[in-house]
Amino acid sequence: MSEEKKIVVPEPLLKVDDLCKFFRISRNAVLKAVNHVTFNINKGETVGLVGESGCGKSTTGRCLVNLYEPTSGHVYFKGKDTMTLTKAEQMKFHSDVQMIFQNPYASLNPRMTVGEIVSEGMKIHTKLSHAECMEKAEALLHRVGLNKEHMSRFSHEFSGGQRQRIGIARALSVDPEFIVCDEPISALDVSIQAQVINMLKELQDDLGLTYLFIAHDLSVVKYISDRVIVMYLGTVVEEAPADELYAHPTHPYTKALLSSIPVADPKVAKSNKRIHIKGEIPSPINPKECCQFADRCVYATDRCRAEVPKRKEIEPGHFVSCHLIDQ
Repeated sequence: MSEEKKIVVPEPLLKVDDLCKFFRISRNAVLKAVNHVTFNINKGETVGLVGESGCGKSTTGRCLVNLYEPTSGHVYFKGKDTMTLTKAEQMKFHSDVQMIFQNPYASLNPRMTVGEIVSEGMKIHTKLSHAECMEKAEALLHRVGLNKEHMSRFSHEFSGGQRQRIGIARALSVDPEFIVCDEPISALDVSIQAQVINMLKELQDDLGLTYLFIAHDLSVVKYISDRVIVMYLGTVVEEAPADELYAHPTHPYTKALLSSIPVADPKVAKSNKRIHIKGEIPSPINPKECCQFADRCVYATDRCRAEVPKRKEIEPGHFVSCHLIDQ
């Protein structure tokens, strides 16, 4: 008899294991921005990270690129713990992992020209000459829809959409493999948003990039993402392939989020039932050890208010943290 072939599961490009990021506000107060978060990102895919403002999305992204040091837990990139890298490995990591920031007005140095902004990373991470850096910067600007004459201008001379394109060119300048896109379109006009999203997809196809796409616009997330992670008050409540999540949401919070997506067809919109979440978002300072959504969930039981739900896989690749799935 022939031996059975073993299915080899590739190592994820990025692995987040029980990540926590807490900020001490005072002697007795701790803000738990990211609380025991676990997920993987495979090479070449786009993972959407969604949730209300203040749920910990951006803090998670900043932990992944080492802008914040995690309080506990681990972030592995290509199998290596990013908190135990040698100096040489850190330099390589910081060129392999980049971030596109939410606010293009604040993320660009107003004292530097566009050419200097885009070429700055190359001077640190490559051995290119000044002329070669400027030549590559010009090519990157052309790739994101700008041109040579923009090289000598300053960031205040550009529109919001153009500034975000400069930020994207800067992120691409060191040839990264993984990019955290921290709400890159939230500050842009709707018409510009579509252009930037399509450009990110084209760049991913051409350069083999991997994205963590942080956003609160669920329609955009569905369009660009292979998988979607839903966060609430520092915790992951649901994770699934995009089509599966939008077709079969399981967590009450996910259902409420998806019901709020605008529908262009008035007849369909009228027939859709909007799920309203009552109450205010609890404070992330000294939260109770329970389901963080319990105080706003119409299905909450005493168990929800007394016990933290465990992450369970209900379908292949579909994870939910909710006591209701046990019933």
